[in-house]
Amino acid sequence: MKKLLIMCGTGIATSTVVVGKVNTWLKENGYDHKVKVYQSKISDELSRIDEYDIIISTTLVPDKLKGKVIDGIPLLTGINVNAMYERLRTEILA
Repeated sequence: MKKLLIMCGTGIATSTVVVGKVNTWLKENGYDHKVKVYQSKISDELSRIDEYDIIISTTLVPDKLKGKVIDGIPLLTGINVNAMYERLRTEILA
């Protein structure tokens, strides 16, 4: 089972919105049994980032993590949502 971290600046507001949308998408696409979703704030996770297989963030991340992190902002703005979900699908199936 893949470990998916969804994080934002405080671990409360935008990450909660994204968790809801991602959980719905996972269920609708049959991936809900393949992924365990975790929610947190970025400051709590920087030292443990390698414990997760997939990371979605709605806040800025350090440059060294940008390649590993999926930008979750599309789930808040509605722009490029399909591309974001395709990247998530790719990471789940990898």
